[in-house]
Amino acid sequence: MRTQADESHPDLRAALDHLLAAGGKRVRPTLGLLVGNMLDAPLEKLVTLGAAVELLHTATLVHDDLIDGALLRRGMPTLNARWSPPATVLTGDFLFARAAKLAAETDHLPLMKLFSETLAVIVNGELTQMFTSRGLISRDNYYKRIYAKTASLFEMTARAAAMVSRSDEAGIESMRVFGYEIGMAFQIVDDILDFNGEQSAVGKPLGSDLLNGLVTLPAIYYAEADPNDIDVQSLPNGGWTNNEHMTRLVDNIRASDAPRKAMHEAESHVERALTALTAMPACVEREALENLARYIVDRKV
Repeated sequence: MRTQADESHPDLRAALDHLLAAGGKRVRPTLGLLVGNMLDAPLEKLVTLGAAVELLHTATLVHDDLIDGALLRRGMPTLNARWSPPATVLTGDFLFARAAKLAAETDHLPLMKLFSETLAVIVNGELTQMFTSRGLISRDNYYKRIYAKTASLFEMTARAAAMVSRSDEAGIESMRVFGYEIGMAFQIVDDILDFNGEQSAVGKPLGSDLLNGLVTLPAIYYAEADPNDIDVQSLPNGGWTNNEHMTRLVDNIRASDAPRKAMHEAESHVERALTALTAMPACVEREALENLARYIVDRKV
């Protein structure tokens, strides 16, 4: 990943170093490596795939932070907090291009097609969120949004790792389902932590999604249980722009059982993911994938 900017502008190399220094859990490349190793895929292809996926993920974060005006990511200043918007956009574009180049280096045409289709899903989801999701209390909208934002990349990673292995179509489909389910669970838990996490660990202000007009699963459960809450009722009419009202709503959601209900839903996704693994050969990688699935609902950040 670091070598992708070796022959580029010095400021671009510095930007990539800054982004990679922020760390991250590297869950997506870990998923690809474990699935691929379990199914005897060539290690070189898996490493290249993992780097491509992580660079793609990093590029989406660069653009997301600019769109949202976020100044912190993983507890560190975002790129747009340090650079101008044009420079930030171009850096994200560069990372998209390099991610695509790495995907092409797997020399597997169906994987390259899947990679580009997933990027299109992510971008379309971001546009949908920007134009039609603010203040909207809708489960259907929420599930489509988190699939596009997060689960699609998990799904692609697990499926792609199986595609470059010797697995049959049934095995590839099982891994697609596994990736989809843990991806959905991952984003739901992220949305819960946006309310109940420790701000120093989460790395951004608590309740930031709702303060940006994005109604996530804990808020949906709260709205379903208390539809007469005046702050809930104000959401579709632009109430999310009122910082005082949204801060009060965040506090009320935190104090309710809505985050717990949302966690139960995330746990159901994990159970379905574990079911998808049952057809896989018993090995250390399968055990690690089971642990990874369980970690997703146990994590604090």
